[in-house]
Amino acid sequence: MNAEHLRKIIEYSDVHRADMETKVKNFYSFAGMSSDKEVLNIMQIVRPSFQKKGYLVLEIPFADKEIGALCYKGDALGYIVLNSSLPKVNVTFAVCHELYHVFYQKSKFRTEVEFASDHYYEHEEEFAANLFAGMLLMPEVSFRFMYSKFKEESEGNERDTIIRLMNYYQVPYMAVLIRCYELGLPDTGSISEELLNVERDSIKERFVDLWLDDSILEATKKDDYGHLEAVVKSLGMEYIRDEYLNERTFKKVIHNMKVLYAEIKGE
Repeated sequence: MNAEHLRKIIEYSDVHRADMETKVKNFYSFAGMSSDKEVLNIMQIVRPSFQKKGYLVLEIPFADKEIGALCYKGDALGYIVLNSSLPKVNVTFAVCHELYHVFYQKSKFRTEVEFASDHYYEHEEEFAANLFAGMLLMPEVSFRFMYSKFKEESEGNERDTIIRLMNYYQVPYMAVLIRCYELGLPDTGSISEELLNVERDSIKERFVDLWLDDSILEATKKDDYGHLEAVVKSLGMEYIRDEYLNERTFKKVIHNMKVLYAEIKGE
């Protein structure tokens, strides 16, 4: 990302912050949570919320590491499939990004399947989804406090402050940097090219140097397919017994699932 793109994101955030705060509070209420506290385990909170909206959340290691998640809405159930080949911090952000699309997106999906990545595309719905995810994962009051705390511990070093915030909120470096600028926290009013252009390897090195949990920078490779297939098979056998489904159709469903799974994994 370059400085000009970051400025556009900040400008969008300034204009739409109040509306997005309302949406975040609305989601907290839907999920039975208090909006003034950070979510310690976002997956545990969002799964039931997605299910109420008719979506299942799955983690599968994709062959394509450019895709953070895909969202599919069929006639009955919808699916949010998260790419567990990506670092844990990216998966965390991706699921909250998709949360916005499912709960609040104004326009219909352009196709049945929508793909998400950790790139900040210049499209209003993508700006909105990323703003929502950042505000949900890094609540303002908490974030301001932790920023001051970690900046003091970092002896004023802005990069180390951001890295400590990454570890605390378990979100990507760029998401933290954007949140800092959205809230006007960095000392300098101008965008720092030095902070923008931080290499992934150097971030990992600082995690180790600062005694932080560098496992969140790695892929979990979690694979929920086996669990999904077991659930489908159990329901399928039940439907066959009750004569809602014939065995031929059931076998075709399982076959199609296996084919799609193999394509996602690149096998």
